[in-house]
Amino acid sequence: MIILELLKSLLYGIVEGITEWLPVSSTGHLILLGELFPLQVSEAFSEMFDVVIQLGAILAVIVLFFGKLNPFSPSKSSLEKKNTWGLWFRVCVAVIPSAIIGILLDDWLDTHLYNYVTVAVALVIYGILFILIEKYKPSDKATVSEVGSIGYKLAFLIGLFQVLSLIPGTSRSGSTILGAMLLGASRGAAAEFSFFMAIPTMLGASLLKVVKLFAEGVTVTALEWGILAVGCVSAFLVSLAAIRFLMDFVKRHSFAAFGWYRIALGALVFGYFLVFGR
Repeated sequence: MIILELLKSLLYGIVEGITEWLPVSSTGHLILLGELFPLQVSEAFSEMFDVVIQLGAILAVIVLFFGKLNPFSPSKSSLEKKNTWGLWFRVCVAVIPSAIIGILLDDWLDTHLYNYVTVAVALVIYGILFILIEKYKPSDKATVSEVGSIGYKLAFLIGLFQVLSLIPGTSRSGSTILGAMLLGASRGAAAEFSFFMAIPTMLGASLLKVVKLFAEGVTVTALEWGILAVGCVSAFLVSLAAIRFLMDFVKRHSFAAFGWYRIALGALVFGYFLVFGR
């Protein structure tokens, strides 16, 4: 049984590592995965696991963009270090809206919106929006082509779009990339800034879930710690490839394909629960 649970965790990590960065909703995929291959853990740990597994994905962003994100690099000039700090400040400004709403409404969102109907509807709606944006607002018309050109006002407005990702099925990367493109950013700049926003956002969300878990007096078993470790490590390794893929993909292709995929996945989620129930 231990080997089977660890293999399930490995699968969860692979799915998380792929879907966290692509605008397709990791939540929608994990819900289906949880139905097909449920982990034999407590409900409280399962809720925490789905969030904390993202720590592995975060580490991949830090590793891949360490040079750009490190303000202490000795190879950078004073101006480059200043610009790096400025990028971090803009990222922090961008995450303020979702941090406030997320902390205040975390329990309410889990109770009222974490269901398959919400996930399926969000998948389809955002899929349609991606298709429409690529058709009527192509990236070659963008006014902001580099992540360093994103100012404080634009960063804050992108942060408002991230609030929408609190709705399950929306996709954090999907909402921020979509919002940034609507506001004039190119696909590349939108994707990169979304990755950077993920660092404080996911760290905060993970910390909140862990604090709640232990505040409720939940005991984590040795097997559950092992499941979490395997999930995080696999999410990290797969994220390295997924991020590279997306950054290369956006240089040559539109996000329309992800839009069609979201619509198909939304229909699959709705159809599965309609047929099999819960």
